[in-house]
Amino acid sequence: MTLYDAACKVRENAYVPYSNFKVGAALRSGSGAVFVGCNVENVAYPEGTCAEAGAIAAMVAAGETQIMELLVVADSPTPVPPCGGCRQKIAEFAAQDVQVTLCALEGARQVMTVAELLPGAFGIGHMDQA
Repeated sequence: MTLYDAACKVRENAYVPYSNFKVGAALRSGSGAVFVGCNVENVAYPEGTCAEAGAIAAMVAAGETQIMELLVVADSPTPVPPCGGCRQKIAEFAAQDVQVTLCALEGARQVMTVAELLPGAFGIGHMDQA
């Protein structure tokens, strides 16, 4: 199953009674395993979970910490980029040259690297470890 197929399949499980905007994400980890996530809303609206965060959480729960590739899909006229918080989460687990593919169900795609997705990302190098 491709990352696109996996993201589309999990997207159908999204819990979105408030926005009705389903998003699916699939990532390939360092071991080659595929992890998926969908958005999950909550009546306390900002307390929901993004699809990208769900896929990352599933990867970490399985004992892995390296994203090798990520794909996000939504039913939108143009590809939907991850929110700021998810961009930071992606940067935590992916090298700057990792490919991120953003897809619309009707076929539009945008491919970029993590560095392009979040230029100037805050990272461990910014923290004084001395």
